[in-house]
Amino acid sequence: MKAFAYERPATVQEAARLASERPNARFIAGGTNLLDLMKLQIETPATLIDVNRLPLTDVADTPDGGLRIGALVRNSDLAAHPRVRQDYAVLGKALLAGASGQLRNKATTAGNLLQRTRCYYFYDTSKPCNKREPGSGCAAIGGFNRIMAVLGTSEACIATNPSDMNVAMRVLDATVETMDAQGGSRKIPMAEFHRLPGDTPQIETSLKLGELITAVTLPKPVEGVHLYRKVRDRVSYAFATVSVAAIIAKGEGGRVKSAKLAFGGLAHKPWRVEAAEAALVETGSADAASSQVLEGARGYGSNDFKIPLTRRTLRATVAEALRV
Repeated sequence: MKAFAYERPATVQEAARLASERPNARFIAGGTNLLDLMKLQIETPATLIDVNRLPLTDVADTPDGGLRIGALVRNSDLAAHPRVRQDYAVLGKALLAGASGQLRNKATTAGNLLQRTRCYYFYDTSKPCNKREPGSGCAAIGGFNRIMAVLGTSEACIATNPSDMNVAMRVLDATVETMDAQGGSRKIPMAEFHRLPGDTPQIETSLKLGELITAVTLPKPVEGVHLYRKVRDRVSYAFATVSVAAIIAKGEGGRVKSAKLAFGGLAHKPWRVEAAEAALVETGSADAASSQVLEGARGYGSNDFKIPLTRRTLRATVAEALRV
């Protein structure tokens, strides 16, 4: 591990100011992803800014009936929160499907939003990776790419977003709140927070230099059965091959009345196609919805199976929702 400076700011604005002034600075809270990357020298920050003492640990109701989640709320605490369990169950289920209990006790809401890919070649510094070293190439294209993306890819990168929480936040239409060095705040819709790789896969979010995540806000709950189905290589402590976050309400005759769907394991960001939700309501067919989700999907050899697996996973998710 390379040497670095360490700062522990007392206020949110001070933290943002330090990050904007210090070259190659990183915020650290739980450190469940960043510390691993530092040990491998994939991340080599010159300054670590410890935000653990900042007042960002509250979970509170919003005036419109939604929920505001502080950036430093631990994953275990959020999954166990009464309002999450009652009104946003898909979020609790997604959180409990991720990592181990020990990691969930350390990992934070903001940190989860900023997880970096688990692409084999991103973690192997002997191989080219445009995300790690822009312009070096993408070893995953043409390499072993079983866990890689089939949607939203580019010739520069086919990595996936590894977070379960992000998929649930996307289906819930969450909003990410931030503060910058001047004390200005911003609200970023979850749909716009993560970026597709394009020609700049190293730029993963829409955050600006020094901008610190302060909270995530959920709108008021919507009716329906909340499900999170995660297909993975082993039952525990594994990233999703394909996952589906779903909120599905039944109408007369057991048909789908309304549906919200988001997918993990398929792209550089949580994948949501509103036309797929409309197709599920109009036709009642999970396959019709899958066709909308998978429009433009492309396998790269080892991950071709993800396309039919997505169809089967959505069928099982819809069937489960209609049985409840």
